[in-house]
Amino acid sequence: MLAAISFGAGLLGSLTGLGGGIIIVPMLTLALGIDIHYAIGASLVAVIATSSGAAVAYAREGFANIRIGMFLEIAATAGALMGAFITGIVSPAWVALIFGLVLIHSAYSTVKAMPDAGNANGKPDSLAARLRLDGWYPGADGPKEYHIRSVPGGFFVMVMAGVLSGLLGIGSGALKVIGMDRLMRIPFKVSTATSNFMIGITAAASAGIYLNRGYIEPRLAMPVMLGVIAGALLGGRYLGRIKTKWLRIIFAFAVTFLGIEMIIKGFKGIF
Repeated sequence: MLAAISFGAGLLGSLTGLGGGIIIVPMLTLALGIDIHYAIGASLVAVIATSSGAAVAYAREGFANIRIGMFLEIAATAGALMGAFITGIVSPAWVALIFGLVLIHSAYSTVKAMPDAGNANGKPDSLAARLRLDGWYPGADGPKEYHIRSVPGGFFVMVMAGVLSGLLGIGSGALKVIGMDRLMRIPFKVSTATSNFMIGITAAASAGIYLNRGYIEPRLAMPVMLGVIAGALLGGRYLGRIKTKWLRIIFAFAVTFLGIEMIIKGFKGIF
């Protein structure tokens, strides 16, 4: 059962850039009754596996922007360490509530997102130009160029995404995709592919702290990791063939349902 759930999470995570953790944590806690801290520990291991399984394929096909991914990970890693330290003093009920709100916001922002045109014809951001962050990705009619916008704003969003990664064990792919897609004007497929590359680094920054606190249980993490790797590898093969519109719809539907469930669980624990 763990492997089957994780396979679906890895498939969805690799296609949408979520990393699978955003599905695994609520499924483990809601369906199997596992303590959220242990679910987060297993999720962090799975997020690292998802990143390893999907990022290689995306980089080879030209979807992932490795340069901007490494730059933004400076912010996300610092935030992940902060979030991992915070989790030791936060109630699981509050974590579940925060998690649910993040999911609902992610779904809304994705559905309301601007058309997936990127910033191909706009004026290049001066900082992005100096850092050489602009790039291209494979399109139906050949390579498509795009320019990066709002680099400082995107950097700040990645700090917040890192904090949520350490606190919730989700890899923070949802906020990373939204930050790159909405704020930095990076095409959605490039955003999801680059997010898949980034989430493993962010998760690794906080996984050591969870391991030190005893929240990573090998008997739980192993089947989760194996299922996620299989799903991520399959998803990595089909990203280029799926329309962006359907990726957004799948993303929004999945996280809305899970977000509502986690909010209910959080309220029950608090009140």
